[in-house]
Parts: sequence; C-alpha cells; structure tokens
Amino acid sequence: MPDAYADHLTDTPPAPDNSLAAYTTLRLGGPAGTVTTAVHADEAVLTVRKSSASGRPLLILAGGSNVVIGDSGFPGEVLLLRTRGIEVVTEGAASVVVRVAAGEPWDGFVEHAVTNGWSGVECLSGIPGSAGATPIQNVGAYGQEVAHTIEAVQAYDRVADEVRSMSPTECGFGYRSSVFKHNDRYLVLSVDFRLARSAESAPIRYAELARDLGVSAGDRVPLRHARDTVLKLRAGKGMVLDPVDRDTWSVGSFFTNPVVSAEFFATLGEMPHWPAADGTVKIPAAWLIEQAGFPKGFAGTGVAISSKHTLALTNRGDGTTGALLDLARTIRDGVRDRFGVELHPEPVLINCAL
Repeated sequence: MPDAYADHLTDTPPAPDNSLAAYTTLRLGGPAGTVTTAVHADEAVLTVRKSSASGRPLLILAGGSNVVIGDSGFPGEVLLLRTRGIEVVTEGAASVVVRVAAGEPWDGFVEHAVTNGWSGVECLSGIPGSAGATPIQNVGAYGQEVAHTIEAVQAYDRVADEVRSMSPTECGFGYRSSVFKHNDRYLVLSVDFRLARSAESAPIRYAELARDLGVSAGDRVPLRHARDTVLKLRAGKGMVLDPVDRDTWSVGSFFTNPVVSAEFFATLGEMPHWPAADGTVKIPAAWLIEQAGFPKGFAGTGVAISSKHTLALTNRGDGTTGALLDLARTIRDGVRDRFGVELHPEPVLINCAL
C-alpha cells in the first residue's frame, strides 16, 4: 500500500473523472479504471479478496503522499482506504499499547499521543500519511522511526486468505523498508504501537533537533515542545502540507540516503556521512545532489526541486508525472556521473518507471 497523506486528501470523495491526481500530494496521476472506498476493515478485505479472485489489478491508496502515479493512470481498481480509529488495547503503569486503524491520518494520531502523554512518536510529527502506511516505509525522522514502537501489525494475507497479527520480526523492518514494501501480499489493516507513559519525549537523538530545542543529544524535553519544534523544522523545509505552497506539492524526500560499503566510501573523499548497519556508511542524498550541480529551485518543465529542501521534487501546478521523472533521472544521472553513487527513489512508482 503506498503511503498516504493528510485529512484533506484521505477524506476526499472519488473524483468524477476518477483522476488519481485528486488523491496524491503531487497532484499528479491519470485516471483509474474504477474507484472503491472502504470505511471499515472488512470492506477493504472484501475488495482485495474479490480482486484476487478476478485477477483484476488493484491499487490501494489512503492519501498518496509516497506514491508517483503515471500520467496514464491505473487501469484497474483503486481502493481508497478510509478506515478510522484509535483504541487503547492494553495499558500499564509505564506504557500503553494503542491500536490505530490503517486509514487514520498519521499526524492526527501523533497529536493524540502527545495530548494523552504517550511518548515515542512525537519526533514523527508532521509526517504525511496514514498510520497504516508507516510500517510499510518504516517511516522515520529526527532520530525516531516507527519500528522503535511498533508492537504488531494486523494485516490481511492474500496468499493465506486470512488476517494475521505480525510481529516486528515478521515485518522485516529496515531502513525505509519492510516486508510490506513492493509486496502485494499484505494489506495493512491496523498497527499496534507501544508508547511510554511520560510527559517527556524519548531521548533526543538528532543533532539539528537538539540544537533547535536548546538541549544536548540524549536529553528529554516536554512532549509538546518536541512536537512543536519538529513541526516548525518541517514547515521550514516545505514538509508540512500547505495547499497554496507549491513546495509542498511533493512526495517528501524523493531519494533515499545512499548506503555504501566502508571500502567504497574511502574512495569518495571528504563529505558528510553517518555510520550505518554492519559497518556501512550512509551519505546524505541532499548533499550529493547539491554538489552535483542541482540546487534548490532547479527546474524542469512544470516541476522543480523545492526552494526549501533539495530532496523534494515538486509539481509547480502545471507539471506532469513524465516531467517529474525526467527531472529525477537528470538528478540521478548527474550524481552518478559526479560521485559514482546511485540514488534510489523513496516513493512507490505506479505505472511508471525511473
């Protein structure tokens, strides 16, 4: 299931012409064959089951913030996931397990957690999408990722034709990845998060956030302070939806930060980097893009790099998916030619390719 976005998109009724641009934060994408809306989990399962039986292609969308849909659209059925619900499953003195419906807007849940004194997702404030999309991408930002707090994912398994509760191990979480990504087998129905009962944030791990909070790495701050500061930082980068700000007409970060071997990194010379798993090295894609000659505002035809964030490729209002992918190819090829490093897209590409 591709990522999803905010209330104004997740609550959008089917467009009269079935244009999928109505359901993506890029405001791009051609028509769907048919559009079906599910407000209950069993409706979503029934739609998926019927699609599997008929062999008809099916695309599941909640709000479309992490998906790029081709200009020719999607010829099959599009399921708009509009389920809602936040429910406490278990609670103790130190923690609470909260089950969140897949279609619930993510930032609404984060606000709910902060208001209730539940700590662990506050640094993920302002991230576009639905709760059900977060395990697919293993969404993360400012030192937190959802894999840190996910207790279980309830998903419909198309192969076994049953609803399963999957443990974090079964989810196969990695950097911006999971067993669900690029895999049509599972439909995420709800997610269980184990959050600490605390008025303070989890330890602040991200240097930029710590600076803005005026604390040292590892310190804790009041939940509301952490959330408000993250929202301010994201807004400054065009990463909080604003319908009149074309810098927010994007899928967020278009490219993931490349992870390379230590041996290869040693050949690249001095550049920003962080240690990654198993001795590998993570390089900031934004730095590579800028150094390869693609600054903020670099434009294509009707599309451009955001004026606020190098990793965001934006629709300026009259762009097309084709033009956006042309810009992405230009950037990818330029970075490869300059550094020998391959950039990979973060969003899911539907009926189009980079």
